[in-house]
Amino acid sequence: MTINNTMPKINDFLKGFQNGLPGMKDYRHASRLYLDDNFKLAPKQKFLFHVVFDLDETLFFDKFGPNEKTELNMLVKACELPKYGMNVEEKIQYNKKIYPATRIQYEPVTITFHDDHADTVNAFWKKYYEYHIADSVSANTNLSLDDTKDNLYDAIESTRINKFGMDTPRQRKKPYIKGIQIFVLHKKRFTSMTLVNPVIGSFSHDNLDHADGAGVLSNVMQVFYETVIYKAGVISKGTIPSFASIHYDKEPSPLSVLGRGTNSIFGPGGIVDGVGSVIGNIRTGNILGAILSASNTYNNAKKIKKSNVKQELKGLAKKGIQEIGKQAGTISSPVARFNIGAAAAAATIVAKARGSDNKTNDQQVLSNPVQDTVNFLSANEAYNLVTNDSGIRDEIAAGIYYKDIGSRTGLTVAESDVAYAGASDTVKTVYNNKAQTNVRKLVTEGYIKISRTTQDVEIATEKATL
Repeated sequence: MTINNTMPKINDFLKGFQNGLPGMKDYRHASRLYLDDNFKLAPKQKFLFHVVFDLDETLFFDKFGPNEKTELNMLVKACELPKYGMNVEEKIQYNKKIYPATRIQYEPVTITFHDDHADTVNAFWKKYYEYHIADSVSANTNLSLDDTKDNLYDAIESTRINKFGMDTPRQRKKPYIKGIQIFVLHKKRFTSMTLVNPVIGSFSHDNLDHADGAGVLSNVMQVFYETVIYKAGVISKGTIPSFASIHYDKEPSPLSVLGRGTNSIFGPGGIVDGVGSVIGNIRTGNILGAILSASNTYNNAKKIKKSNVKQELKGLAKKGIQEIGKQAGTISSPVARFNIGAAAAAATIVAKARGSDNKTNDQQVLSNPVQDTVNFLSANEAYNLVTNDSGIRDEIAAGIYYKDIGSRTGLTVAESDVAYAGASDTVKTVYNNKAQTNVRKLVTEGYIKISRTTQDVEIATEKATL
């Protein structure tokens, strides 16, 4: 009997806990599932939505104004998405089972409104109620009920219309609500679901309670509909009716680049964020936005002091930052270092390169290693792959982030990858650009290796500080 000598050993198991990280590796699959391709597979968020009611105001003399219709859309507090039920029957022939669908059921949707001080929602319900149901119209013909209740339903009188329940004029078969559009918003895109020929199945006001001092009133209605139409697209001016048109703060945040930004290297509104904003605006053709971003970033860069740079770097580091802070003194002027093409100077820790190989007057001289082009891609092949594969480009960007930030702040490769994954989109844009620009140099120097067969990216950590 042959003994299996390839069984895992306890040391192999314990290797998963090295480098100070809890749990077993590899964590990258779970991380990249949501982070790759600009968070393409990340789940949508529940609170990002907009509901639009398509109302036929031509049916009334007392019409909603344009702003009131828009405000009704904004007062939706919560909204269910469509649900479907399929009637499926089991059929058996010679013990072969099939399940033909016989019909589809469109489940009702519940929409909850804030009960506002302007009575916008109540006015909407009043219009629908009086248009489709004759009770309140008949009872209020004389502006008040009669003294005795019983004669309300007596024979027709000259002073009363005497129509009750759903006994409304024929022209009221034209619906007041022509449609309801529900927009799910995500990453500057939308997914819309239009409820066709909606009908209110129930409407309920909230409860009043003296003991509930913190409660706010709401109105809830249930909507039935005939079918659903799906659409999707990019959010732009006019694609979503009434969205962000009134009561919406369109001024840029003072912490953002367009709002003049902040006097910092990293973080929202900082120098790195400003460089990324300029690059992004140029790519999208927003020249005015690029000029404003560049102007604000330049003005903020002039205000940066060496002491502030050192303090900010200390806050980013975990260990070894004191030495880097001393080296940061080699920068004579932050303004002189800032330009559109110098994103690397703003995105990396400002320090002089030091190493252990050939040294001449404290300057590092790198010797190019002999490349293994049989098992790994050459510099030009790596550049072509990075240009066309966003996943590989992001891996190399994370490797450059480790070289610039992680290795200099005492992080392991895994810890640096986690820090890069949690960085802002602007920082990731800067490092993705660096990955495409510097990949030839990094492959030539041996810091980056890309397997020819599996396209796995390897990082030579011993070369990170060179």
